[in-house]
Amino acid sequence: MNTGDLIQTLAADAAPVRPARIAPRLVAIFLIATAFWAAILASWLELPPGTAAGLGWFWMKLVYSFVLALAGLVATVRLARPGGRMAAAAWIALAAVAAIAAMAVRETMATAPSHMAALWLGQTWWICPLRILVTAAPIYAATLWLLRRAAPTRLALAGAGAGLFAGAAGATIYALYCQETAAAFVLAWYTLGIAVCAALGAAIGARLLRW
Repeated sequence: MNTGDLIQTLAADAAPVRPARIAPRLVAIFLIATAFWAAILASWLELPPGTAAGLGWFWMKLVYSFVLALAGLVATVRLARPGGRMAAAAWIALAAVAAIAAMAVRETMATAPSHMAALWLGQTWWICPLRILVTAAPIYAATLWLLRRAAPTRLALAGAGAGLFAGAAGATIYALYCQETAAAFVLAWYTLGIAVCAALGAAIGARLLRW
């Protein structure tokens, strides 16, 4: 029996493989992480006043980080399979950054020079990216565990997608407790925290996702 006949014989007995449902599992990871961190952060940080939910700045932070989390989810799902691309995820992320950047520019133009530092630095610029990184860490670990059971071939990009998802999901959770109100602050420090998560995700994924 030659090699071709052997392959055909083996393939004839192979049952169809059900593709892994990555997206629902990522959503479950996000929901579990939200409940986990809500229990911890509730005793560590204070929730904004109840009226905050009716204010634009509250939803601005949530929508921005949530859309980036959606971009990370799309990237992770697509890159979990051989030949996956992240063009759609990149466009979603760019649209979110462009929208928040436009808001930050408008704020900057309407702010006096003497208040510029307060606009961009807020009160928590030095700790915000670190809190996002800490919040994202268990989400990334769970996402990486899921990716190791898939078949990514572009390992660094898959790790970056997982890092983007984890970082933005962590930022979404943290946004519930963050007291900052400026789009300029969110553009600078939320984006930095999420970008660091994506960069670390790429570095870790390139090593730990090897088959």
